[in-house]
Amino acid sequence: MDRAQKEKVVEELGQIFESSGVVVVAHYTGLTVAEMQDLRARARAAEASVRVAKNRLAKIALEGKPCESIADYLSGMTVLTYSEDPVAAAKVAEDFAKDNKKFEILGGAMGETALDRAGVEATSKLPSRDELIATIVGMIGAPASNIAGAIGAPASNIAGILSTIEEKAEAA
Repeated sequence: MDRAQKEKVVEELGQIFESSGVVVVAHYTGLTVAEMQDLRARARAAEASVRVAKNRLAKIALEGKPCESIADYLSGMTVLTYSEDPVAAAKVAEDFAKDNKKFEILGGAMGETALDRAGVEATSKLPSRDELIATIVGMIGAPASNIAGAIGAPASNIAGILSTIEEKAEAA
């Protein structure tokens, strides 16, 4: 790889480190090509990404970035799993690690917050951005539907009572 290519890789990695909600670092020694393709497919499905990069270039790209704390994890055969959503990449990495013992999660970062192995696991158990939005919308919508039901209930009760009175009057 020549100098221009290395500079391009450092720039790409810098953008990844700057814009990602979470970055997870793992060792992938012993994984087959098919297993790596499976990891990439799972990441794509969760709107996350997987990147293998030279550790030296990644460390250069990390300088001055919010997730600079992950530089300590960059040794050996490492792979980066990252996403804009602060939970998606952690969920993908954790699920993949459960199925593949050769995939060893070292740690990561969520913005400026460094995550150790347990931190990545805890992050993976949080609800995703979409799940939180759905919950909030449900909470906002619930009082409105309760109010509509309460307002509509007396009218339907009155209509029921009137129809009962009407039926009794016709029967008599």
